Amino acid sequence: MAAGRREQDATAMNHDSRHPTATADVVSSHHVFGAPCWVSLTSRDQEATEDFYGAVLGWEWKPLKLGERFRVALADGTPVAGIAAVAAMWQMAVAWTPYFAVPSADEAAARVQERGGTLAVGPLSFPPGRAALLSDRDGATFGVWEGELIANWEVWRRAQPAFVRLHTRDAFDAAIFYGEVLDWATERPDCCEVRYEGGEVVLRSGGDVVARIESGALGSAPDPAIRPHWQVHFAVADVAACAKAAEVHGGSVLSQGAAEAVLRDPDGAQFTVTSRRAR
Repeated sequence: MAAGRREQDATAMNHDSRHPTATADVVSSHHVFGAPCWVSLTSRDQEATEDFYGAVLGWEWKPLKLGERFRVALADGTPVAGIAAVAAMWQMAVAWTPYFAVPSADEAAARVQERGGTLAVGPLSFPPGRAALLSDRDGATFGVWEGELIANWEVWRRAQPAFVRLHTRDAFDAAIFYGEVLDWATERPDCCEVRYEGGEVVLRSGGDVVARIESGALGSAPDPAIRPHWQVHFAVADVAACAKAAEVHGGSVLSQGAAEAVLRDPDGAQFTVTSRRAR
């Protein structure tokens, strides 16, 4: 399982500089620390995953050197997510996981453990940096990344995902945990701004909303939609069309409104599509 996680984590930041959208400007996690910088999905069925997200979100696919089970999803030529079809092989949970940029993966992992969280894997070294997979003290899974970010990172952050949302038991307690781990709201240049707005804790980076934290999750709930977890929100032009496509291609709609819909892919991974107009 550790080997599986090692290769899955590599999809977090494995990019190809030869891609036509690449740029010579290298952006480091040291300059955007604390903000979400990538999302990765573990799945069971590669073909079904590609068909589903291609139909729902219009993604195309690019293989990785790690093997045929690993892909980078492209939206209009921009890398937006990593996909690893290894859940069945390594008995891993099917889920979307956000990664946060940090100056030091080792320091972030140590802070998590000092504050009651769990280190699941890593930190592990890859050619462009280091990664670790962790969970907070309520059990929500997330990753940290130290090193180079994907080419055209500024394009990625304004494309997909729109933001990530933590559903947890106590938003204020969670904000303190992540703030201490990820250096939110410090006086360092380029740090994230944290505010309480509309009943949520809202995180901004460079003026953009990149994460939200809300209370209400139940730690002992059997349903993963109710337990503390990070939910990835993808920005789309037509929420209703995405929901319809999800049902047609083997997924399901858990809830739907005018501005967003919570969907489940054929493997069981949950995510949200959010209207670009509602961001």
